[in-house]
Amino acid sequence: MAREIPDLVAEVRTGTGKGAARQARRDGYVPGIIYGAGAEPQPIKLKYNMLLKRLRAGRFLSTLINMKVDGMKDTHVICRGVQRDVVKDLPTHIDFMRLADDSRINLFIHVDFVNHEKSPGLKRGGTLTIVRAEVELEVLAGDIPDHITVDLTGKNVGDVIHINDVVLPEGARPTIARNFVIANIAAPSGLRSSDNEEEA
Repeated sequence: MAREIPDLVAEVRTGTGKGAARQARRDGYVPGIIYGAGAEPQPIKLKYNMLLKRLRAGRFLSTLINMKVDGMKDTHVICRGVQRDVVKDLPTHIDFMRLADDSRINLFIHVDFVNHEKSPGLKRGGTLTIVRAEVELEVLAGDIPDHITVDLTGKNVGDVIHINDVVLPEGARPTIARNFVIANIAAPSGLRSSDNEEEA
């Protein structure tokens, strides 16, 4: 399932430099810039409260955004940096990069674990130990997956789930070449202690 592309509304920022940026902040905006894709950089400003809400919702840096600016064609962008006040940790400037739909980008994608009830290991009291709740994938900007799915059906105590065990969405590939671990089924503590006694 492709990730839904949320809209973000911005206004054209007239004037550049520190003075114009300070004025935007005084007026309740966060100054920013849109750059890339061979076009001229476009200074913008976003309403402070709206941006803060989006930042606090999480995953802002890994979300493809449909940027809407008055008088301009809608543009797909991704946030490439948020400058923050060193004392208050609040946004003071934001950078967006334009993307064509056929651009390939690296994003952290959420891992969804399903069919817990069909795992013999979990039924016996084993514990699902998640090593990576998100996996960095190289994906097409026009087809960013909402998540990847790990099926726990048939997984037993001691089983380890690697990235190569997961069916990735079409066009997506891991940014790390090795077959890294996503999760494992650990033995319940009672079973581990009885195994140790048997070994002794």
